[in-house]
Amino acid sequence: WFSGDDVFMSNENERQEYVLNENGIIFVGNARYIEARGWYYGQFQDLLNICLTMLDLSLYYRQDPAMDVSRRGDPKYVGRVISSMINGNDNDNGVLLGKWQGSFHSHENPSRWDGSVVILKKWRQDNYRPVQYGQCWVFAGVMCTVLRCLGIPTRLVSNFNSAHDVDRNLSIDKYYDSSGRSLNISKDSTWDYHVWNESWFVRPDLGSSYNGWQVLDATPQEQSRG
Repeated sequence: WFSGDDVFMSNENERQEYVLNENGIIFVGNARYIEARGWYYGQFQDLLNICLTMLDLSLYYRQDPAMDVSRRGDPKYVGRVISSMINGNDNDNGVLLGKWQGSFHSHENPSRWDGSVVILKKWRQDNYRPVQYGQCWVFAGVMCTVLRCLGIPTRLVSNFNSAHDVDRNLSIDKYYDSSGRSLNISKDSTWDYHVWNESWFVRPDLGSSYNGWQVLDATPQEQSRG
């Protein structure tokens, strides 16, 4: 609400939706059959200490506590730390382990989750061991909760026929031999859908034309910064 804050959002309706709303809908499925899942963010349900502990458990804090704490007023830095901590793939006590195939026996099938609060409280109760299991919409839902709890306006974005380019050439590559047979050598792929987050803040490092919604993705698909 403060106009001098990096996360200032001038539109009251948007503040109500992207900061204060504890309930939302996540769109999943495929382009021909889009399913709307209800999700309870619950960012005001006694989660602040859990979210602050998340910052303290991060590899960023462990490597340089003084630097980490000094940067916690910077939403782009906090967003990067939280996007790393939502998944548990970096041996950093992250919140959720991802799993996309095989059996979910003895652990929670990702499709069973319908809110963030139970996941975050289970993470704390289990002494900050990653909760099993999550997929993209679960990572995005939990990340939305944490960032809203910390005062950063955040929303979810669903994309259908979602291109996943792994070699950074901005295309999905397919290879064929001289007979026209497909060669299974490309790691590029197209997913039925993908869900990530956007958070609202200014970008003094890039200039005012980049102020506004910033993309953040907590799904562990590729390493970031090594």
